[in-house]
Amino acid sequence: PPFFFSKPADGLAPPGRDVAYPSQTQDLHHEVELVVALSGGGADIPVERALDAVFGYAVGVDLTRRDLQARAKDKGQPWEASKAFDDSAPISAVRRWRGAPPQGRIQLSVDGQPRQDAVLSDMIWNVPEIIAQASRLWRLAPGDLIFTGTPEGVSAIGRGQSVHAEIEGVGALDFKVV
Repeated sequence: PPFFFSKPADGLAPPGRDVAYPSQTQDLHHEVELVVALSGGGADIPVERALDAVFGYAVGVDLTRRDLQARAKDKGQPWEASKAFDDSAPISAVRRWRGAPPQGRIQLSVDGQPRQDAVLSDMIWNVPEIIAQASRLWRLAPGDLIFTGTPEGVSAIGRGQSVHAEIEGVGALDFKVV
């Protein structure tokens, strides 16, 4: 099944804002993801009703302190320090959406060089399945944001680099790591 981790509210970096390179890492990685914004919620939501809880979608980038994550994995410890930090979740504006989830291209480039390029329809878990599974672990609520997973091509980024992420039909996100 899909697995989950949390990001704090101050992890969100709104559109148009530069992102600070976090302390305590020498290995920061990017992961472009489709973000689901909820207008409804509940617990134990059936897959067939999961899309009823969706308000819209956004482009998000999950930033990870990969060196801290590797150390935590090796020791069987939680990943919080590697995933939950200020500006760890840059996000575009949310686009209101009805019906089937986006299925188009998802891509990310750093300084104009392509790093991630895939199509959402190739995701291992689709949006309704992800919502249903998350609702088995937590009571979901309006305003919750779910980052849904990333295609291959995850790699390091550094200070001074510019990131462009885009999802066909959803929007784009640009930020600089400072």
